[in-house]
Amino acid sequence: MPVAARWRVLDSGPADGATNMAVDHALLDRAATSGEAVLRIYAWSRPTLSFGMHERARLSAAVLAAQGVDAVRRPTGGRALLHHREVTYSVTAPTAGTALGESYRAINAILLDAVARLGVRAAEAPRRARATAPDGAACFAEPNMGELTVDGRKLVGSAQRRDERALLQHGSILLDDDQPMIATLRGLPAAPSAAATLNALLARPVHYAEVRDALVAALLGAVGATVPEALDPDELPPAVAAHRARYASDEWTFRR
Repeated sequence: MPVAARWRVLDSGPADGATNMAVDHALLDRAATSGEAVLRIYAWSRPTLSFGMHERARLSAAVLAAQGVDAVRRPTGGRALLHHREVTYSVTAPTAGTALGESYRAINAILLDAVARLGVRAAEAPRRARATAPDGAACFAEPNMGELTVDGRKLVGSAQRRDERALLQHGSILLDDDQPMIATLRGLPAAPSAAATLNALLARPVHYAEVRDALVAALLGAVGATVPEALDPDELPPAVAAHRARYASDEWTFRR
């Protein structure tokens, strides 16, 4: 597991894209100084297209607004992702003594346990012959090494950012598949879905609370605790407001 003397849990529920990214970024700042790790579970109040930090936007705010879609740029890398019918997680933690691969595998172990508790057997995707460029296909078009798949189809897309003090890993657990809409937004024919979803795999509607509870149970199993220690939203750093101003800015979102 990522190094931390104390684990906390934060259920944020739905929020707009700028707020979601600002909270994740503020929790990253917090992990660097608090020594605590936080598992955050959240959702999106509106359909939101997120761009990876180094990805070209290739769409305008006006085109997205006309389709009722918001936009935000993530603090992590990767490719475009449409957040809508999903449950999103983030883990922020100190990095002392853990390498990137080690922390990624430890967080994936929690995710694998969580989806297994829901009744889904997933696996980590193997290394690809060549990494996908940031401006390539949309995030769920194909899995990258270590992302969670079912029969080769991506179920959980994740990305990690880290420095010498702290890490942020966040990702989407799909309930339904909204990813073909990315091609439509770009004026391209919608390709057949390459994603796996919990609703399809379990042949029933899966609800946010179910996934949240499975994630929390998996974390407790990993750290040997029986009761989750909640992080009160009032404990969030004041930096959330400053980060939100940047993530809400078109200059940041469409800068590439």
